[in-house]
Amino acid sequence: MTITQTVEITADRRAIEVPREVPAGRTIISFTPVAEETVSETFISPDEALVSAREILAKHRPAFEALAK
Repeated sequence: MTITQTVEITADRRAIEVPREVPAGRTIISFTPVAEETVSETFISPDEALVSAREILAKHRPAFEALAK
């Protein structure tokens, strides 16, 4: 089941919290529940976690820098 609603993303993003990468304007947001049987725990090594964290930080660096101003 997917619940879909079209919303207006305002320039100041006060209507709904979304990442800065989402452009202002008319947007379709979908919420899809995850079936409990598909949820599983995944364990990764500390090195893999560090690589993943660095990738996330690099991807979202402009947003983090904008927040720091």
